[in-house]
Amino acid sequence: MRFGDLFLISTGNLKRRKTRTILTVLGVMIGTASVVIMLSLGIGLDALTTEMYEKSGSMTEITVYPSSQTKSGAETGAKQLYLTDKILEDLKKLPHVKSVSPYLSTNVIIKQGQWILNTSLVGVSRAYLNDIPLSGGKKYGNASNGLSLIYGNMVLTQFTNEKTGKGYYDNNILPDVNFTGSPLFVVFDTEAYFNSKNPAGGASQNPGGMGNTSSGGASGDTGAPVKAPKKYLLPAEGVVEGGIEDYNQYGYSVYCDVDLLKPMLKKIYHGRTIPGQPTNKKGKPYAYFCYDQAIVSADNMKNVTALQKEITDLGYQANSNMEWLEQSKKQSKIIQAVLGGIGAVALLVAAIGIANTMMMSIYERTREIGIMKVLGCDMKRIRDMFLIESGLIGLIGGVVGLIISCIASFVLNSLGAAKGMMGIEGDISRIPVWLAGAAVLFAVFVGMASGFLPAKRAMKLSPLSALRNE
Repeated sequence: MRFGDLFLISTGNLKRRKTRTILTVLGVMIGTASVVIMLSLGIGLDALTTEMYEKSGSMTEITVYPSSQTKSGAETGAKQLYLTDKILEDLKKLPHVKSVSPYLSTNVIIKQGQWILNTSLVGVSRAYLNDIPLSGGKKYGNASNGLSLIYGNMVLTQFTNEKTGKGYYDNNILPDVNFTGSPLFVVFDTEAYFNSKNPAGGASQNPGGMGNTSSGGASGDTGAPVKAPKKYLLPAEGVVEGGIEDYNQYGYSVYCDVDLLKPMLKKIYHGRTIPGQPTNKKGKPYAYFCYDQAIVSADNMKNVTALQKEITDLGYQANSNMEWLEQSKKQSKIIQAVLGGIGAVALLVAAIGIANTMMMSIYERTREIGIMKVLGCDMKRIRDMFLIESGLIGLIGGVVGLIISCIASFVLNSLGAAKGMMGIEGDISRIPVWLAGAAVLFAVFVGMASGFLPAKRAMKLSPLSALRNE
């Protein structure tokens, strides 16, 4: 008997028992849909977690901090490990290091008209600046232009009115600050600035709710009037791509070229300690700059963890988004396993239903099986006929279940389930091609596996007993 004949007989048997076939297919359909939807939620959760970390920072970047611990791990009291230009050169020589950027921050005041911002100006390498996505597809300019600034796309919300102290988060009105169309003044000596605002010359509270900031500037303890520090007119090179609500790793910061920032700081604080820079035992500043951080970029995401360990073995503190992502992925895998297990229960019930349907089919067709055996039909063909029937039930249930899963996934994503569950934009339910294909194949496998024992029983059925059956 040819396979085509077996297929026609199997489909005919399923059509003759429509109600039972529909109910059995319904069980497979529900089981398949349950597994796919549950796994799609786990996959979506894992993808959203990855996207969230990628948005908050590059997955190949490692942030390195100075440490007071020695290589052997001795606690406080050991020699301070600073991040200097020499150390950064040593970091560049480590395996799998693509680039290293210093990270030097200094407190500044930025003003335009009545609007004022007390923030940190961050100096980084030109290579790092060139990687910052700017609105309009712009790139950081040439060094010959002098010190210029890149503003984060969310910095605008941090400005306050110098007279009222009110800002965007007080009245939901954006400050009237134009980064690229009007000049902005930058004050580096913040302590002298706030002290000059106090008529008595003493330390004052800065406007807009900003507290006193120690900057190594002139002190007002003598009661003498403090001269207002110089304001520098620094052009804006651009604004980070995105709106004021689009969070990213650059959103709240103001950046500039560190090689242009360092000589300016030396000039402004000539003869004084630059704020944030360490001093020796005599209170004198070092001749070199010590950076707040260093941004080490690995050549590949796969090498981040090993590179981070090498850096910590040198005695420095280091962290990366990769280590947090790996921990989150472990939790996501547990969640996926739990969700998949819940869906598998429904598919197990469907498998029992298929086995029951096929067993009942054998009882009802005992005489038919006996005739086929008497006519000389191969035993394996009889087995194959029942396996085809059970496989068709699995195939139909799997395909329909997959369609229902896709509809449910579309509805969940349209309703913004991800934002409701995790507070971020994105699809919470994701059905990749491999999951869709695997779901249908698994449904067919479950169907055929459930029909295997009934098929074996049909093979072993005695022809004489079958013929005597009424």
